[in-house]
Amino acid sequence: MTESKLITRIYCESDLKKGCPAELAAGTAHKLRAVLRAKEGDAVSLFNGRDGEWRARLTALGKTKAQAECIQQTRPQTLEPGPWLAFAPLKKDRMDMVIEKAVELGVERLIPVMTARTENRRLKMDRLVQQIIDAAEQCERLTVPTIAEPISVEKLVESWPENRALIVAAERRNASPLSVALADTSESLGLLIGPEGGFTAPELDWLLKSPISIPVSLGPRILRAETAAIAALAVMQTQCGDWRGA
Repeated sequence: MTESKLITRIYCESDLKKGCPAELAAGTAHKLRAVLRAKEGDAVSLFNGRDGEWRARLTALGKTKAQAECIQQTRPQTLEPGPWLAFAPLKKDRMDMVIEKAVELGVERLIPVMTARTENRRLKMDRLVQQIIDAAEQCERLTVPTIAEPISVEKLVESWPENRALIVAAERRNASPLSVALADTSESLGLLIGPEGGFTAPELDWLLKSPISIPVSLGPRILRAETAAIAALAVMQTQCGDWRGA
């Protein structure tokens, strides 16, 4: 029998093990039927962040339910440590870009930060979680980044782990270039990007008095918030992260 063509890659919550059925979410079932025109017997790739990646065969496909049987593990589970991204939520399209590209760039955790100048204060967390899953499926990660509930600048600093440096994009203050700051730290990293218009002076004062904070400059031009996040993460992964051995 000819092996079925692999039609898509799917994140699921079920445990993955050879011969065992995996239950797929209602949204996934709809996508398979209505968008991809899948049918029972088609091959899919499954991952859950715990059991590696598996080739599986669709065994049931309804309007709101779908099931697949694991056939063979194609990649074992590995750790995917990465930088954390704390960011002031932006308007819809620009925030969508930040989240998608952060996942592709290997971010491990996303933290929305409510600042004085934050544009978007009404986040639909379920929608953001689904965006993260969609991006993880597309870029072939084995894990799905977590996203925290929105937090204030003060609470961010108070709750930040001591063993993770917080790189703060501080364009209005004297700060070392990002590449220089990264060369001087061997800790796990996090990045904080402010809102359009930047942090207020009291917010920056609060951030920079913390011993975990490292202010940096992102070059001679003032960047849009989404550009700053993507560019800084790329530099961090190149200099300190998983791009070094890619």
